[in-house]
Amino acid sequence: MPRPRTTAVVGLAVLALTACSSTAPDDVAADGEVQLIEDGALTVCTNPPYEPFEYEEDGEVVGLDIAIAQEIAADLGVELSTIVVPFEGIQSGEDLQAGNCDVVASGITITDEREEKMDFSDPYFDADQGLLVPAGSDLASAEDLAGLEVGVQGATTGESWAAEQGLETVQFEDLGLQVEALRSGQIDAAINDIAVLGPFVGDDLEIGTTFPTGEQYGLGVRTGNTALLDAVNGTLERIREDGTYDEIYTQYLGTAPIED
Repeated sequence: MPRPRTTAVVGLAVLALTACSSTAPDDVAADGEVQLIEDGALTVCTNPPYEPFEYEEDGEVVGLDIAIAQEIAADLGVELSTIVVPFEGIQSGEDLQAGNCDVVASGITITDEREEKMDFSDPYFDADQGLLVPAGSDLASAEDLAGLEVGVQGATTGESWAAEQGLETVQFEDLGLQVEALRSGQIDAAINDIAVLGPFVGDDLEIGTTFPTGEQYGLGVRTGNTALLDAVNGTLERIREDGTYDEIYTQYLGTAPIED
């Protein structure tokens, strides 16, 4: 089945991409130049809704991850094409191995297990887990959740963390379904990355607490695709040095990043 696709045009000359030799990996040219699955486009797999990192606005996928991906595409001199897929295929590396996309960008925490399935870029975002609860709730710790039903997003580090705490969890395919279940009373609380829970705080929901985990997000490429990985890291370095990252971060997070 075709997947939804949104395309953002980057007004730069297209980088010359040479054909692969019989001895080179499918995604790396013999001379080390970046090879993409679609000529003239950087194809990125993502899984909205996961605001502020990826979400739909006016029919297009936008967010911090997408803005970074646009910078990578611009540096390569190609267009950006985003494909919406389930998170399981993203975090497992299946979409990369199947050639569905060049890069996965979906608020992916770097873990040892995932590094066995893909190559990660340098970290670009620090992330902890957060607890979303009904407004006025006194739930503020893992101990408070004992015996309650806690919603988690499948295949995420939030799900793994909740399981490690021995919590009774209910799995949802995406963040949107998770939050709607909390609003409707199907679950008692929800655990996910703290940065994506903020947009749902209002009269009916609030943040109960933050669970520090030391997690960091990275962009993923197919294992061994060193040319593309170097290009991704080169863009991450550039946007940090020229202030673009701070601008993107402020646009989507509402505040400037904290300096190390």
